[in-house]
Amino acid sequence: MARKCEICGKGVVTGMKVSHSHIRNKRTWAPNLQRVKAIVKGSPKRIMVCTRCLRSGKVQRAV
Repeated sequence: MARKCEICGKGVVTGMKVSHSHIRNKRTWAPNLQRVKAIVKGSPKRIMVCTRCLRSGKVQRAV
C-alpha cells in the first residue's frame, strides 16, 4: 500500500535532517493519512485520505 492520498496525490517527501552542527542525514516526511469509508462513484469504499482533504471537505464520508 503506497503512502499516498487518493484524492490529492500527496505522498512521501525526502530531504535532509540538518543538526545544529550541520551534520546531514537523509530522512522522509510522510503525510498524515487516514483510512476512511467514503462515497466513490456512488458507492462506499475504503480509501486512504490525507487530513487536509478531510478537513477541507473534498471527501464525502459514508456512514
